[in-house]
Amino acid sequence: MIRVLVVDDEPLIAEAHRAFTERIPGFQVVGVADSARTAMSLLRTQEVDLILLDLNLPDRHGLDLARALRAAGGTADVLAVTSSRDIAMVRQAVALGVTHYLLKPFTFAAFRDKLDRYARYRDQLLAAPEVAAQHEVDRVFATLRGQAPESLPKGLDPRTLDLILVVLRGLAAPAGLSAAEVAARTGTSRVTARRYLEHLAEAGRVGRSPRYGGPGRPEVEYRPA
Repeated sequence: MIRVLVVDDEPLIAEAHRAFTERIPGFQVVGVADSARTAMSLLRTQEVDLILLDLNLPDRHGLDLARALRAAGGTADVLAVTSSRDIAMVRQAVALGVTHYLLKPFTFAAFRDKLDRYARYRDQLLAAPEVAAQHEVDRVFATLRGQAPESLPKGLDPRTLDLILVVLRGLAAPAGLSAAEVAARTGTSRVTARRYLEHLAEAGRVGRSPRYGGPGRPEVEYRPA
């Protein structure tokens, strides 16, 4: 049984997340906290495998809580459940080892998909004390990401791909971004950003069109499909 701590300061949302979690076989909610202080107190007394963590808590930012958890030696995995679409926030979450980043509002189907993938990922980690080959490592992380390990061309990293998708999905319709603008927002080079964007366009996950109005050849603009 995977033990879950729900952390959200909105009572109705916390209750919804608790109810969603308990509808999924193999998961058990062992506590609900409405603040970082309460969450840390519960973590000292409860065995927790996964934290469903809202980032906008009244007494402390959720990522500060995740950082304090790691500093204290806590090993619980973290699934950030938030309405924040700030790309800097996403990058900090990745750097802290946040397992998943789920944007509010979401459907039960999307929530269940994240938890089901987490359960399979956890089962694979617990199945053997070590891995024998690179493809086994790739399979474990592919389960968590929801992608087959061979689904990306060589040299493309799924976390960078996710960052670029978050940037594009946070745009107000019908806005689009050039490769240079995406690079500036994600901290990658223009060449790197364009390679990821072209892969997404070829896969039908983003649209592309020429942007007119400047001197010379028009730039290519990318937007969510």
